[in-house]
Amino acid sequence: MADTTETPALELRGISKTFRSGLFGRGRKVHALTDLDLTVPSGTIHALLGPNGAGKTTTVRAVATLMRPDEGSVLVDGVDALAEPDTAREMIGVSGQYAAVDGTLTGFENLRLVAQLYGHRRKEASERARAMIADLTLSDAADRPMRTYSGGMRRRLDLAGALINEPTLVILDEPTTGLDPRGRRQMWEVISEQVAAGTTVLLTTQYLEEADALADEITVIDHGTIRAQGTAAELKSTTAQSILTVELEHRAADSTLVATTLAEIGLGMPQQLDDVRWSVAVTEGSRSAVDAVKACEHVGIDVLDATVASPTLDDVFLQLTERTGTPRASASDNDETATERLERV
Repeated sequence: MADTTETPALELRGISKTFRSGLFGRGRKVHALTDLDLTVPSGTIHALLGPNGAGKTTTVRAVATLMRPDEGSVLVDGVDALAEPDTAREMIGVSGQYAAVDGTLTGFENLRLVAQLYGHRRKEASERARAMIADLTLSDAADRPMRTYSGGMRRRLDLAGALINEPTLVILDEPTTGLDPRGRRQMWEVISEQVAAGTTVLLTTQYLEEADALADEITVIDHGTIRAQGTAAELKSTTAQSILTVELEHRAADSTLVATTLAEIGLGMPQQLDDVRWSVAVTEGSRSAVDAVKACEHVGIDVLDATVASPTLDDVFLQLTERTGTPRASASDNDETATERLERV
């Protein structure tokens, strides 16, 4: 873990943003962000989780100086990004949901162009481009047109563009959308290697497994407000409950006796799943399974099996965001809703 006594790579304090809906902004007010606080220590990965329209893209745009919040402050490595946006932009790299590169140019030409746009002379831009291509294992395809690249290669090229100016902070907005499981894991390896080398990452994603695997800390937002912050383990332990499932050896067990016995072990009344299986929320993890077996045997109930399922980040997500649908949108879905499209009007 990074030394949190150092200046954080990113600090958001009291960020709020309101848009007007409707034609010419004459409709009702929509609160995209409300009093959002966020601190990202240097050399860490911080994941923003939330359903479509939660405010993730609005937050990213505020950090990237593409949108000015109505209230609050944005500090990038101690620099006030609202007062000194040009200075802040030199320290920020952005990799969006879709590869922001020209398909008619080679991978090398794309990266050299990005480096030149950052103000580097052609020779230095070429050197940086070749170095990034080597770092991201794209050397074999460096002189091929980008349109011939696979989805994973395009993602790596886009990440190279975000890193080519050696930024203090890299924003990865849905970096693995559309990739197959192998391509996604390859990107995870690349991102982890960059962080190990000192890069700080602000990651937005709807792949909960991705946040669980990569992030040092997670912020769950919904309707523009923070629902929870912490490590994946902390969110699982404080927000969601483990579930104890007990399988009885005989169907003839007294259901009332089973329910009252398991209720003493768990939280609330148990649920009967079928003739021989019961479940109940518990707080003691695998120890609860041992306690359940002992309690049942004490009252003459024979137990065939007892297991405890730990909560997943999916459980945390659904509980915190109060949504009934699946937390993972399809690859074609975009985080930008009608509310957030108002930013471009």
